[in-house]
Amino acid sequence: MVLITRAADLTMVGANGGAWVAPVGTAAPDSPLTQPADPWRALGAISEDGLTNGWDEESQTFTPWGLTSPFRTQITQSVRTFGLTMWETSRKSVMSLQYRIDEDEFTADGEGITRFAETASPVPDRRAFYFLVVDGENYRGFYVPDGEISERGDVEYKQDSMSGYEWTITTYPDAAGNTVYHADKIPITPVDPAS
Repeated sequence: MVLITRAADLTMVGANGGAWVAPVGTAAPDSPLTQPADPWRALGAISEDGLTNGWDEESQTFTPWGLTSPFRTQITQSVRTFGLTMWETSRKSVMSLQYRIDEDEFTADGEGITRFAETASPVPDRRAFYFLVVDGENYRGFYVPDGEISERGDVEYKQDSMSGYEWTITTYPDAAGNTVYHADKIPITPVDPAS
């Protein structure tokens, strides 16, 4: 009889998590169990849709003359993205990302009024990002040393829904050629039964 192994503690439900931003070049937190410290800035509440880690890959296949199946495939594009919707739209770190403006620009005047303008000619706004997904004792940390918001969703202001900033963050390679660094605390995989 074949024994099928299963371990519920090796599964992951994105039950909780957080996101932080810092200037490009900021080192990653030491561990997924460590609170990110200055200059990391928390991005606050994320919508119930959580975090999406996307892969956009394209490849070219090469089929030799006389065969109907390729004998080689070459990856021609490999892009990593993260998608999330931020609900704390009045948090300075979130506004800074949404509008590509330095956080200091959102300082209120003596009457409590904040003023800023959106440019018609935005420039690149690359930052470092850190995402953490938590499920009980399972922790998955994603460090993006160089990333940028590449897509922004429409913002709705309605009585029956929470306003949020919906973002897709595209990762770029660092000096080592890496786009995402992982640091996880996960259970050890049990040994499969002997055959």
